[in-house]
Formats: sequence, structure tokens, C-alpha cells
Amino acid sequence: MSLEDAGIDQIIERIFRQDAGRVLANLISTLHDFDLAEDVLQEAFIMALQHWPKEGTPANPAAWLTTTARRKAIDRLRRAKVLAQKAAQLELLNELIQGGEEQEEEEVETIPDERLKLIFTCCHPALPLEGRVALTLHTLGGLKTSEIASAFLISETTMAQRLVRAKRKIKEAGIPYYVPPAHLLAERVQGVLLVIYLIFNEGYSSHSGESLMRPELCAEAIRLCRAVIQLSRLEPALAGNAEAIGLLALMLLNDARRAARTGPNGVLVLLEEQDRDLWDKKQIEEGLNLLEVALRMHLPGPYQIQAAISALHAQAERPEDTDWLQIAALYGELLKLNPSPIIELNRAVAIAMADGPLRGLALLRQLENNELLQDYYLFHATRADLLRRIGRFEEAALSYQKALELTQNSAEQIFLKGRLAQINY
Repeated sequence: MSLEDAGIDQIIERIFRQDAGRVLANLISTLHDFDLAEDVLQEAFIMALQHWPKEGTPANPAAWLTTTARRKAIDRLRRAKVLAQKAAQLELLNELIQGGEEQEEEEVETIPDERLKLIFTCCHPALPLEGRVALTLHTLGGLKTSEIASAFLISETTMAQRLVRAKRKIKEAGIPYYVPPAHLLAERVQGVLLVIYLIFNEGYSSHSGESLMRPELCAEAIRLCRAVIQLSRLEPALAGNAEAIGLLALMLLNDARRAARTGPNGVLVLLEEQDRDLWDKKQIEEGLNLLEVALRMHLPGPYQIQAAISALHAQAERPEDTDWLQIAALYGELLKLNPSPIIELNRAVAIAMADGPLRGLALLRQLENNELLQDYYLFHATRADLLRRIGRFEEAALSYQKALELTQNSAEQIFLKGRLAQINY
């Protein structure tokens, strides 16, 4: 492979991360078939690998991919045995193709609305909640099955089965592809917010890959949450949805730290070691204002509590100014609403920061037999850090090694190797 081809590969990979979700949403909107849309999009990217090294990258890659994928869909439908049943789709696709490149470019700019439709389709109440979330993360967020499985702490096989069942249910039940009318928003908003939250989390701390973060996913989650808040204003029962506003505040406050979360070489920088001058002050101010608006509604929820935790970090000018006791108390309230071993782990960290590593290690011992945490790399990384802080380096090294074996993210692996080198001097 030539250096030029290698450069094209990197460009296509970047475009895939940035545009695959919105192009796929547009294709599903047209085809009303998840599997066909995914297949023709994959074929379009293969065509890009074949053509772009010779012809150059198009001015509007998303429009090129959309047009190419639609043409592939037409070819497939023409070959289908049930051609008569596909006549309407073929007619629509032909009209879209004949619209020309200018129409395509305009259309791609409106695809964000299609992505919102896709979220509401995937979050139909006829689907189990876990299926709604998994399918949307896969189609809209572009996450691999393995990445979604890691987010849910389940096996890749189990997650693959959930995805298949969810797609089949949408097809067999004839679930419509649209943003539902205002009076139906309430029954889907919980699942929609959870999807947005998990998309942001994957962007904020990617489960795999070379980079710690996928900023395009964070930006997409923030944009979608703003759109949901705007939609909720149409429905009296959702007017001023406190949790949606809380989620937006949470994402803005966390994303504001993005520039400080990695060093010049892309290695992870812990919160207490970050240069706080790099934090986005305007974004923090907006997040704090939104949180205040949400809290005044007196309808507490998990996203508002997490936003309050992030706010305490954002308001601390120095690491030592952080109110860890208040953060631990907030995690305690969060546990009441959403019992989870991961929240218990976060609470243990906060208590360790407030009362010392020994107190944190005692709490971790109560969690070490929890099956969900056995393969969760942050549990072992947390234990390693607390052991390192009290000088028990041999035990810390074992835990760092375990965390290193579990994480699939290169930036996190480099960080853990650095910690191992420090204690194995």
C-alpha cells in the first residue's frame, strides 16, 4: 500500500466516525430496512476505498456516500425476487438519485433530523429498553457490538442477539420511522435520554481504539439532547423536562474538560493532574446555569445528580478544593435512584479522596466479589491507584496489570503501562 493510499485510509476512517451515523439514518429513513441500509453503507465505504485514492476525496464525502449507497440499494432491490413489493422504494430512490449532486448536498445537511427520527424509532415502547439502547448505539452511534457489550457489562454474543431481535421486532411490527406526535413523547423519552447518555459516554471514554475520546460522538449527543429539549416543549407533560436539562448540563460540564484530559501525546491525564486553565469556561457556565434551571423544578433524577457532581469538580479552582464529602453524599443519593456497582465504585473513590486510601480500599473489598466488576477495568485500576498511594506497590502492580489486560483503549493502556513503570522502578 502506498503512502497516498494509507492517507486515504485514514481520511475514510475519520469520515466513517464523523458521518456514518447521519448517512445511515438517512438511508434507513428511505429504505425502512436496517439491515439493507447497513449493508449498502458498508458497500459505499468499500467503493470509497477503491475510488478515492485515484479520484481524490469528494468535496462532500457524506453526500457521495449517500448517493453511492442508494445506487447499491437500487441494484439489490432490482435483483430481489419480490421486486413488485419493492416498486415504491425503487421509485423513491430513483427520484433521489436523479435529483443531482446539489440536492444531495442540501439533503445531507438536514440529516440531523433523520437521526432524531432514528432514535425515536429505536426507542419505541414495543422494544425492551436494553434493545432500544443497543440498537440506537449501533446504528446512530456507529458503535461495534463489542463496544456496546462492554458498556452493558455483558458478552458480545448476548448483545448481538439483542440487536437481531430489536431489528426483527421493528420490521415485523411495522414500527414507523418518525418523531412521534407530542402526546406520545413521554413514553419514549426515558429510553431516548439513556441512549444519548451512553453515546456521550462512549465519546468521552472510548472503549477501544487509539484515542481516549471520540469528540464527534460527544458533540452529537449534546446536539441531540438540545433537540429533545426543544421537542419536549411541545408536550405539556414534558414541558421543561428536568432530566433532559440535567443531562445536557452533565454533558456540557464533562465535555468542557476535554482539552485537558490528554497530554501532547494523547495519553490520559487524570482529573487531579489536569491543567484547569484548559477547561472551557463558557461551556462550564452554560452547564451550571442549566443545572440551576433543572434543580429549580424540584423533580430530582439521576442525570441532575451526576450533573451536580460534575459541577462540584468544575467549581473547584484547584484539585484540593474539591468537596469530596459532598460528592460522596451525592453518589449515595444516586445509588438510591439507580443501584449499580459502578456507582458504588465511584462513591468509594470519592470517600477515598475525602477520608484516605485505606477507607477506599475497605469499600472496594466489599465489591470485589461482584461479578459485574470482575471484568471492569476501572475497578482494578482504582484498586491499583489506592494501593499505590499507600506504598503497597507489589499489590498495586498486580491490579494495574489486570486493568491493562481488560482495557481495549490504547490511550488507557499507555497510561497504565506508565503507572506500572513508576512503581516497578
